[in-house]
Amino acid sequence: MVKQQPFKWRHFEAEIILVCVRWYLRYALSYRDLEELMLERGLHVDHTTIYRWVQRYAPELEKRCRPHLKETTDSWRVDETYVKVKKVWMYLYRAVDSQGNTLEFLLSPRRDAETAKSFFYKALYVSASPTPPVCLIEGKPTQSTAPVGLDPTIQTPRVINADKHAAYPKAIADLKTVGILPQQVELRQAKYLNNLIERDHRFIKRLTKPGMGFFSFETASRTLQGYEIMNMVRKGQMHNVKKGDIRSQVIFIAKLFGVAS
Repeated sequence: MVKQQPFKWRHFEAEIILVCVRWYLRYALSYRDLEELMLERGLHVDHTTIYRWVQRYAPELEKRCRPHLKETTDSWRVDETYVKVKKVWMYLYRAVDSQGNTLEFLLSPRRDAETAKSFFYKALYVSASPTPPVCLIEGKPTQSTAPVGLDPTIQTPRVINADKHAAYPKAIADLKTVGILPQQVELRQAKYLNNLIERDHRFIKRLTKPGMGFFSFETASRTLQGYEIMNMVRKGQMHNVKKGDIRSQVIFIAKLFGVAS
């Protein structure tokens, strides 16, 4: 577990900050809802303060959880859902395995072959390297958090199930050409095969509804990192943390941040 204490110089105690961040990322609450919940407990925490906490610690939560992920299967379900950013609908690429475990996610303003390639590339590689590859952010090439090195928890796909969008065959063919995907990887484009991930999108819709969208791409990206990794904890994708065992999930997150639960 990570022992470094990231809450130094904060006005509120670490336990309070972590509870607010965890509740916001786990339940369908607005920042004002959380402000009222804290007020019920005798704590005056402004909703904008909670917003800043989520922006600071949601990416940190993902970073600290990643090393504890269990291995996934080699059958992928890939699809996009929609997230409103600055009153504009953007695409959230997501992938789960045959057991419903989340593999990866990527927010993009575009839905094309280049974005699909960036998403598959991100899904195949871990997120801690000194030489990150290029990825699309707001439609522009930038440095991704994914390094040159396969993620040991994610198996190279044997089969990729997707809808009939034309971007997927081109993206997969290009990745096979450069050797990122093996030639034997099979792409199956049949809508009914993706029922699993389409059901999995519902948690994103449920969580984003109270906030009625995001006000910037960066805000959306950071918050979605927290939503996705918290959902992975909820699914039981971390070692020694079972699905449905809320107490062990709370203790796991507290220990990640060096906070007594």
